[in-house]
Amino acid sequence: MLGKENRIITVANQKGGVGKTTTAINLATALAAIGERVLIIDFDPQGNASTGLGIERHERVLSSYHIMVGEAGIAEAAMETDVPHLSIVPSTMDLLGVEMEISDQKDRVFKLKKAIAAFGEDTYDYILIDCPPSLNLLTINAMAAAHSVLVPLQCEFFALEGLSQLLETVGQVRSTLNPNLDIQGIVMTMFDSRNNLAQQVVDDVRSYLGDKVYRTLIPRNVRVSEAPSYGKPAILYDLRCSGSQAYLKLASEVIQRERERKAA
Repeated sequence: MLGKENRIITVANQKGGVGKTTTAINLATALAAIGERVLIIDFDPQGNASTGLGIERHERVLSSYHIMVGEAGIAEAAMETDVPHLSIVPSTMDLLGVEMEISDQKDRVFKLKKAIAAFGEDTYDYILIDCPPSLNLLTINAMAAAHSVLVPLQCEFFALEGLSQLLETVGQVRSTLNPNLDIQGIVMTMFDSRNNLAQQVVDDVRSYLGDKVYRTLIPRNVRVSEAPSYGKPAILYDLRCSGSQAYLKLASEVIQRERERKAA
């Protein structure tokens, strides 16, 4: 069983194009770089987290799909990446059909939670679950299995509208499936300091959610956008770029929040 010191964090936003997968793989890489043992579970049928960590499609013999239908465990499906201390359970398009396959099963919302519970020893310090950009059975499974939800939020006009819907879902999961689920934090992504609207959005979200919003702002950055096409996290592709440096700062904030939580 996973010990109390392990943290399972779901990275979720029902809106696409907000930097969700980029945040998942770069936060995971930053945590691994400072010695934390990290596993990403790629729970998006598009498999972008797997691609972004250099896992070719033909290599994905076992995937998160096989975990959901009970044909494999996490220990069997997890693959090492080129990043020391970072592994991934890859995803394939098969995951698109899993909702229909398990829809009549009583434990359908707890499939991932049971798979993690059956995993065995405390192999990882952090498990990050990269969700699809929708509020479906996969996302509900991820929230039911997690300790907390980390929300990447793009600095754009409609950001708060989508955030309200996601927070409502978190509240519903907390009241019905997982009473211990909380908000790990809100990460403001694609920030452009030259854009007055971007700063206004950050200010609005902070006035709405206070210290739940991380201090670190993830900037728009060409190097971060280029990195996945090389099968690398931005931190490996270009450590010195502003995006990589921001994700390192974000990892420090995540760890600091965990220390404060434990101390409390």
